[in-house]
Amino acid sequence: MSDTDGKKPLGLRGGPGSVKQSFSHGRTKNVVVETKRKRVVVPKPGAAKPAASKTSGKPSFGDPAKRPAGISDSEMERRMKALQAAKAKEAEDAARRAAEEKAREAERERRREEAEQKAREAAEREAAVKAREEEELRAKKEAEEARKREAAPKPAAPAKPADDPAAAQAAIQKQADRPNRGGGAPTPRNREREEDRNGRGKGGGDSRRSGKLTVNQALSGRDGGRQRSMAAMKRKQERMRQKAMGNNEPREKIVRDVKVPETIVVSELANRMAERVADVVKSLMKMGMMVTQNQSIDADTAELIIEEFGHKIVRVSDADVEDVITQIEDKDEDLKPRPPVITIMGHVDHGKTSLLDAIRNANVTSAEAGGITQHIGAYQVKTESGAVLSFLDTPGHAAFTSMRARGAQVTDIVILVVAADDSVMPQTIEAINHAKAAGVPMIVAINKCDKPDADPTKVRTELLQHEVIVEAMSGDVQDVEVSAKTGKGLGELLESIALQAEILELKANPNRAAEGAVIEAQLDVGRGPVATVLVQKGTLKRGDIFVVGEQWGKVRALVNDKGDRVEEAGPSVPVEVLGLNGTPEAGDVLNVVETEAQAREISEYRTQAAKDKRAAAGAATTLDQLMAKAKADENVAELPILVKADVQGSAEAIVQAMEKIGNDEVRVRVLHYGVGAITESDIGLAEASGAPVIGFNVRANAPARNAANQKGVEIRYYSIIYDLVDDVKAAASGLLSAEIRENFIGYAQIKEVFKVSGVGKVAGCIVTEGVARRSAGVRLLRDDVVIHEGTLKTLKRFKDEVKDVQSGQECGMAFENYDDIRPNDVIEIFEREEVARNLE
Repeated sequence: MSDTDGKKPLGLRGGPGSVKQSFSHGRTKNVVVETKRKRVVVPKPGAAKPAASKTSGKPSFGDPAKRPAGISDSEMERRMKALQAAKAKEAEDAARRAAEEKAREAERERRREEAEQKAREAAEREAAVKAREEEELRAKKEAEEARKREAAPKPAAPAKPADDPAAAQAAIQKQADRPNRGGGAPTPRNREREEDRNGRGKGGGDSRRSGKLTVNQALSGRDGGRQRSMAAMKRKQERMRQKAMGNNEPREKIVRDVKVPETIVVSELANRMAERVADVVKSLMKMGMMVTQNQSIDADTAELIIEEFGHKIVRVSDADVEDVITQIEDKDEDLKPRPPVITIMGHVDHGKTSLLDAIRNANVTSAEAGGITQHIGAYQVKTESGAVLSFLDTPGHAAFTSMRARGAQVTDIVILVVAADDSVMPQTIEAINHAKAAGVPMIVAINKCDKPDADPTKVRTELLQHEVIVEAMSGDVQDVEVSAKTGKGLGELLESIALQAEILELKANPNRAAEGAVIEAQLDVGRGPVATVLVQKGTLKRGDIFVVGEQWGKVRALVNDKGDRVEEAGPSVPVEVLGLNGTPEAGDVLNVVETEAQAREISEYRTQAAKDKRAAAGAATTLDQLMAKAKADENVAELPILVKADVQGSAEAIVQAMEKIGNDEVRVRVLHYGVGAITESDIGLAEASGAPVIGFNVRANAPARNAANQKGVEIRYYSIIYDLVDDVKAAASGLLSAEIRENFIGYAQIKEVFKVSGVGKVAGCIVTEGVARRSAGVRLLRDDVVIHEGTLKTLKRFKDEVKDVQSGQECGMAFENYDDIRPNDVIEIFEREEVARNLE
């Protein structure tokens, strides 16, 4: 195509079909032609053709026909060098791996030869010892024979020539042929003879002492089979030596102390006695018990077997795991003074917490719902004189009886708070009984003396009825008139407490493992299970491992009553303990143990024991009891509920209050109670049982609320126990069947009986008293005896059907499904009404 066509030449036009030049070091070598289908490299006219490779006879990397398109000579050369370097490195790696494998194989061979050499040396030493022992035995026998020959008369023997060269030479040869008996290294000649004797000559291997079968031996087939182990050969040689020495008498039996629990497996019993299982099974079969080694036997049977085998039995039980909690008797020189623990008790709203607030200069009642204390508060107060006092504030409501009792069990002094304007009340009497049962001294604080209607003398007089004689009445119980509002008498109260504590001489040993009582326990959202513990003995430190009730844990943190973290807590110090694996019961005892394994084992044992106890309490022992229980349950209506509270003590108090609600016809059944927020699992249990969920100072989380809305489960929240008990009592009252009451509204006397076709017998009556109604019930009386009770079929006056007939009027009556009526019978007319019943 020419240039006059108005188009560029093919070599100068862009796009497909254009010609481009390839440059290398500033010189044009080839021309690249791009077509629509492929890229073709055309050699430049006059350019030299690439030379073929001298080594391989193939074109070199500069051959355009063998080179990929678009790659220059320098790039091709670099790639070839990289390829050669990679191949060289691969060859070096292969050579290195081969050398390492060869070195490892050599090391294995060396170790194998060393092991075989050691085995051979051990065998040689054993053979030398055996030969020495045999020689000693032979010498002993020869000496005995010589003694016997000397004892026997000797016949005259011919004279022996003094010099016998032949005999001397034979003796020397015999001595040379004999193995070395002196315990030293055997001579080469003797070693060769010993090897020939054992089949280990120059041409044979050490087949008798080959040891364990190795993988190489098994694959190569060099060993004909597995040989006896070295230990077996040693045992055989020991038996042979004992037999040669004449020690065939049986060994002395070892008497063992065998620990036997309540039940034990046969194989385990044999193992503890160090006897063969087959012998133990045989003894059991002789006793008539066809058991196998995997079956269990009781402790009595195990005792018979142990005595038969000549051992001693040591009986143990599952409760022995608690033996690690030892009761240490403290020495008098280790005891040091401790602060007294004072419990404030009394009736509700008598000012117990307000009195403690006045002492602590704090305001606790503002944090309690309704101004009522519903938890046990544990505080420490330091007086102006420097004395430290530990206070426990117990609630006064009747439902918290167990909490008040718990407060009395851990206290040293009880302050009985009685309001001067209210005098002695039911919970006051209950607090007195708790204090007397605990055997602790009592101080009476007559509160609210600032009120106009206060009468302290009346309080002192009424306390006499309950055998509490105060000092003002010539008794031994201290009494102080105080006012929490004005602060009157607080100093005298603290002096009385200090005096009483000084009389008691309270001491404890702080340098021992801690022991304490759980005052309260709760499940905190952020901190987990938290227990308020009053330390009674020892010192509780951070990091101690402890067990409390069915739970165990490690002290992660200790928090005092002011909210500050402390490192340790001594006797009479109340602290919050963090680090439990579960929420303990209020009133449980906390004991510090040495290891975590001991704590876990004790916890598992207590959990299983509690589970067995609950199962035994709920199970009927006989079929008659089971049928009676089922029949009783049929006639009793139940109100199932689920209770979740903020602390363990409140949950227990609510459950006890629920158990008191009900009678022979209805009762409240607590399906589940716990501590913490209401969860989705609680909603699932409530739905399956048709029970409402009661939350006391807790709330349901979001998943639980959604599940309750979907499943229609009712959730009720309470913060005051009064309201909770009243609502549950009202709900239980709704399950009571209504009371049926009969109201007599009239009497009628039958004058004559008529037979009416289609109706039957109709009584002609006169209403003598009250009114006769068509819808009322009737009774037929004959000679003042009830003959029939039913309803009226018809009530007519003249020919008209009427609803009622007044007194003094005549009417006609017909009974429903009853015709045996006679003149002079009396008809009693009454109405029934249903009256709703309430639980008292």
